[in-house]
Amino acid sequence: MKEKTNKPQHIYFDNSATTPMDPRVISEMDKVMRNTFGNPSSIHSYGREARALLDKCREICRDFIGADETDEIIFTSGGSEADNLAILGLVQNPSGPVAKIKKPHIITSTIEHKAVLETIKELEKRELIEATYLKVDKYGQINVEDVKREIKYNTVLISVMYVNNEVGTIQPIKEIGKHLEKINPARVGGGFSRVYLHTDAVQAFPYLKCDVKHLHVDMMSVSAHKFNGPKGVGFLYIKEGTPVGKMIYGGAQEGNYRAGTENLAGIAGLAKAVEILNKEQDKEAKKLINLRDRLIKGVLKIKGSQLTGHKTERSPAIASFVFEAIEGESILINLDLEGIAVSTGSACTSGTLSPSHVLTAMGFTQQEAQGNIRVSLGRFNTGKEVEHFLKVLPGIIERLREMSPLESQM
Repeated sequence: MKEKTNKPQHIYFDNSATTPMDPRVISEMDKVMRNTFGNPSSIHSYGREARALLDKCREICRDFIGADETDEIIFTSGGSEADNLAILGLVQNPSGPVAKIKKPHIITSTIEHKAVLETIKELEKRELIEATYLKVDKYGQINVEDVKREIKYNTVLISVMYVNNEVGTIQPIKEIGKHLEKINPARVGGGFSRVYLHTDAVQAFPYLKCDVKHLHVDMMSVSAHKFNGPKGVGFLYIKEGTPVGKMIYGGAQEGNYRAGTENLAGIAGLAKAVEILNKEQDKEAKKLINLRDRLIKGVLKIKGSQLTGHKTERSPAIASFVFEAIEGESILINLDLEGIAVSTGSACTSGTLSPSHVLTAMGFTQQEAQGNIRVSLGRFNTGKEVEHFLKVLPGIIERLREMSPLESQM
């Protein structure tokens, strides 16, 4: 007779990479795919019905972030496209004021998501812009005073993520936005470009206040699959008057920013996920803070472990650690064998052998950064899962240290 065990079969702790879809979202998408299959650009009844649903979804997103107009919401294929549209759409808009500047200047940070960093680096490589990459402190946070010092006559854009996707540190977006509102009137009056503020809020959106007036942002990127919605859909908030040009040419969909027939079922799933957030966000964040803190307290009892990111200014969902003299990939594989899914750094860089650019920017050595795992919690995680993780992890760490060829200072 097989011995019974209390070990859960599967524990998913990689919600920052993607989240399981909420059954309520799946139900909404199924209904739309079955019944509202018309093209929103068609003028017959099927098209009009689809257009009405699209408009409703846009209103739901607008209301949640406190935007003034529905047409400030531009649906995209996700966060990466939204980031690209914000940066490229501003800098490469031939009819916008930025086009008059010989070499516009962009300020960002060293720990941004690749969708921002690689886009800016590509513009640099083509010699279309100059860029400043703000350093972060040991907690992964930028200093607002550094931002102020780096603003120049040709600065047109500051792009800083709201919450870092690897270590969970929250950035002072509101403070940056308030400073720009203070200096922009004098800049424009003096003949200089207004400085626009973009934030990648993909990791912040499920848990933090993302009211665009509260944050004082001009553009904000959001991705549905980070808050229990479908993959392949997101949106970019573009404040009215922000001179962003189109990136995808063809039809005049999405306010003429993005050609192509809208992914109506995906957008409906996104809107349903937003509706759920609107009702449950505060309760969910409190639950995850409790689980996160229990997890952090337990992991830090393990000798040679260290929490990465800010101790208090951090996402409710993310706990990232480095372990001395062990490779994070080995920890990940051993946890996976136990049915527990975590990640090393971010999913977007997991195909490389290079250490996390976020951790190295925070001052960790390459060897230290290689010993990283990220545990990211979500809507469906439980206290029992955290307790099981804390029961399993110490044995894995001990076993790997005994086998490790890395030099330990312990």
